[in-house]
Amino acid sequence: METDSTHRTPLAHPNSPKEPQLRRPPRNRAELRAEIARRNPIRRVPQPPEEQIRSTWRQAAVPRIERMLARALAQDAGGWHVAAASTDVVAGRSTVRTILGREIALWRGDDGSALAGPGACPHMGALLENCHTDDGDVLCRWHGLRLPSEWPGEWLTYPAHDDGVLFWVRLPSDGETPSAAPVLPARAPLDEALVAVYTREARCETSDVIANRLDPWHGAWFHPYAFSHLVVDEDASDDDCLVTDVTFRLNHTYGVPVRAAFTCADSRTITMTIIDGEGVGSTVETHATCVQPASAEQPAHSVIHEATIAHSERPGFRAARAFAPLIRPLVLRTQGQLWVDDLEYAERRYELRSGFARDGQS
Repeated sequence: METDSTHRTPLAHPNSPKEPQLRRPPRNRAELRAEIARRNPIRRVPQPPEEQIRSTWRQAAVPRIERMLARALAQDAGGWHVAAASTDVVAGRSTVRTILGREIALWRGDDGSALAGPGACPHMGALLENCHTDDGDVLCRWHGLRLPSEWPGEWLTYPAHDDGVLFWVRLPSDGETPSAAPVLPARAPLDEALVAVYTREARCETSDVIANRLDPWHGAWFHPYAFSHLVVDEDASDDDCLVTDVTFRLNHTYGVPVRAAFTCADSRTITMTIIDGEGVGSTVETHATCVQPASAEQPAHSVIHEATIAHSERPGFRAARAFAPLIRPLVLRTQGQLWVDDLEYAERRYELRSGFARDGQS
């Protein structure tokens, strides 16, 4: 039975309207320096040498991470899986993705609505990739069969949803109760944000991707080019929310300190939200989708869709959004560099548990 779903938000969104305040000019050098610091989020935070970085293995206790992971995996995703970035599904053409071992065709109605169905034509099995679409139908490239209108009652479509960043499909999923819509984390207004979606395949299960993100303690050691001075605030954290103070590295001398919270909206999603410092309300959503479950011969295969939704109240950020086509590739390059490391972590975790080596051989 289908049940209604509300869009639960693990954290209240921090960007609430504020009354404008007039500031008086600085009256001395100390006030001037303070005003410059307020306007400029970059701080001189030298990167410590490796021998001076405090070890974090005691804090990254395996039972603790497994306990947090179990709580995350217990959250019902309602059968919803991220299939693609919204920009990957264009008007007038279909595309195909594989989810839970099924080929799934994705396309849009004439009104831009999200549509999904089986990825194979029921006539002769043609793959419905790059097919013309018209009036809500996919036109098979082999013989022009219009689906679903010319194959009613047998070629059944799947519920689909486009949230403006990601394209979702609802499929029968073990242990999940179908819901009307996916659960979305709190986000900054998309028309005021810079959005980038990074996609990468992984030879592991979706739980391994979530487990990687539930271990922030590895950040300063495994990604020293990106993070430093990372501390988990134990008093503010619990098994449902990890709160960290961390500096995002610009180079070996300068960085941007922020406070971030990690929460799981469902069993396949973990979100990092900036809750203090530069970019309050910005989020990085990591969504893991099962492409192919493991079999006796082949390891599990997943795909990661990571959505960065950056936001800032600074006037310069609004100007920077005009250069989004130039900035977005830089964001994606940074995400790609981090996932080179994090896939080593996630795939190694799966390898040790399953016996499959990272090259797919057992």
